[in-house]
Amino acid sequence: MPLGTGRAPGKVILFGEHAVVYGRPALAVPVSQVWAEAHVEALSSTNELTIWAQDLGEKISLSDAPADHPLASAVRLTLGCLGIVNPPAWQVCVHSTIPIASGLGSGAAVSAAIVRAVASAASQELPLRTVSDLVYEVDRLHHGTPSGVDNTVVAYEQPVYFVRGQPPQPFTIGRPFLLAIADSGIASPTRIAVGDVRRRWTESPERYEAVFDRIAAVVEAAHRAIAVGEAAALGPLMDVNHQLLVELGVSCEELDRLAAAARDAGAGGAKLSGGGRGGNLIALVTDRTAAPVESALRQAGALNVIVTRVDHGLA
Repeated sequence: MPLGTGRAPGKVILFGEHAVVYGRPALAVPVSQVWAEAHVEALSSTNELTIWAQDLGEKISLSDAPADHPLASAVRLTLGCLGIVNPPAWQVCVHSTIPIASGLGSGAAVSAAIVRAVASAASQELPLRTVSDLVYEVDRLHHGTPSGVDNTVVAYEQPVYFVRGQPPQPFTIGRPFLLAIADSGIASPTRIAVGDVRRRWTESPERYEAVFDRIAAVVEAAHRAIAVGEAAALGPLMDVNHQLLVELGVSCEELDRLAAAARDAGAGGAKLSGGGRGGNLIALVTDRTAAPVESALRQAGALNVIVTRVDHGLA
């Protein structure tokens, strides 16, 4: 039996990516079909703490791991939070079904699973806010200036209305709805996309602030529609949000092609989700349109498609 276990879901951003870095709101939801998990085992053959990333075939001792190693950082930060000075003779095993660099929050979910597993092994349970804060610190290694959305959603495991610097607000879903999530198969380098937007914003702040304001208006309209159960209203808002992300320079030919294919097959709307330049596209579907949209997305080049039900979350 493991000493401790931890698990965390993936996530998608519904509306507001990139603008959220500049103080505008964003909506994000957990995705239960993909997940990361970690468990902690006691070791008798060594007195060192080791980390085994099963999917990557990587095993490393905590003492040898570089300071910026994401998995080791999650372990070190958690041990520090728990007041454990000398790392125990543990093996932290990590496994994830979330595609890396796809916009589904892989890094944050893995970190959250590790944080929970290490705390569980130490017979402690950390508050959700603490889990989120620890994951955020690790996320900084991945993304440079993360928005805080990923760590918040995977830690709280609920749909979240998020404004940077403010407490996260789980939001009400008036009526569940369906999303098709299409993996473009192209790695989405969030750090690079965020950095490029920042450089352009620095060069032309008024232009980019105006785009961010327009994205914020879309987010607020979507928030209201979701609260009253008007899911059909989300499709046109997705289309608007996608076009604004195109203006920010974070879409790409493949994502635009997937969006067009989804709309042509009956999706209510479609947009990129996450950092862009690859990663995932989300499309609003119904029970009737889910299958044809999924088929169209695959024919248009999607590596994989998940149809997920967005409701009140996992917590």
